[in-house]
Amino acid sequence: MRAGNLLRQLDQRLLPPLTRALARLGDRSARSGVLTWAAVLSAAAVLGTAVWAVDDAPVGDRTVGEVTRVGVTDGDSVPGYLRSAAADLAALPASASSAGSGTYALVTLTGYLPPQRLAAVLGDVGVSTVFGRVPLPGRQTEIVRIPTLRVPDDVVAGMAEVAARKDAEVADYQARAAAVDGDGAGERELRDRYVSGAEVATAEAAAYRTGCACVYAAVVRAAPQVLRGVAARPDVRAVDPAPEVYRLDRTVFTPPLPEQRDVVRPPADTGPSPASTPDNSGESTPPAPAPLASVGESSEPAPVVTIPSPASSSAESTEPPSPTIATSPDSTGGESPTPASS
Repeated sequence: MRAGNLLRQLDQRLLPPLTRALARLGDRSARSGVLTWAAVLSAAAVLGTAVWAVDDAPVGDRTVGEVTRVGVTDGDSVPGYLRSAAADLAALPASASSAGSGTYALVTLTGYLPPQRLAAVLGDVGVSTVFGRVPLPGRQTEIVRIPTLRVPDDVVAGMAEVAARKDAEVADYQARAAAVDGDGAGERELRDRYVSGAEVATAEAAAYRTGCACVYAAVVRAAPQVLRGVAARPDVRAVDPAPEVYRLDRTVFTPPLPEQRDVVRPPADTGPSPASTPDNSGESTPPAPAPLASVGESSEPAPVVTIPSPASSSAESTEPPSPTIATSPDSTGGESPTPASS
């Protein structure tokens, strides 16, 4: 019962008897005493109703504002992270799987894979999201997060959306470059940065449009024994289980990039013009152009961008935008450490 309804019922039940009692009382002193008691009773009723209303208020979600983080951050040791993920996976009890739905885990790959190769790696587990970027040598490229339920169909569709957005970025960069007036050193530098941004975005659009080898991590959900099987597959670098995750929209996943092999560091952009799009070998060395609003004003990589969920899906909500994943600029070649499987 709502507090307003309760107060109305109290009025209907208490006021008529009090009115009749007042009518029968003729002397002022008796009327004053009755009024005093009526006031006391009314105040007590209001106070009791207020306390009841507060106690009866619905309890909000106490997890609001809490964010779970899975993966690496700047300064982390990549070998240390891989060892920790392998140990956590080996120690994951079967009870971590709740009602058959499984445990969320961050799967990182040894290299960049095209969408069609993902079926062999992730085809038998539930996939929520894949992470990708175009590995242009010596350039910063944007990290994108593509909600994925069907592998490889949703990944291909997501890449097509990214390609269309990159085409729009190219036009925007070119318009900005054309709008820069003057021939001073500052104007030339700004114009060159816009031109460079257009070149990178052009290469990214072409790569995504052809279904490039750009996927390097995924968020999956499966039973512990299935996750251990995934960790043993040739293209898998690590499986980091996250049994503490219940809601993807309150979880930030930051997987290490394939070229990060020692310590997670901010990326370096050496600035050569991308002469061609990357091949599908996944062997090139990294990283992401600054956002349009800050070109020429920041050396930080572009933020992670989430592609809208596939229209055909009714899956769980996707994660909030996560922080930029840094790239270790001094890592080239060699095999990535692979976690031991149990």
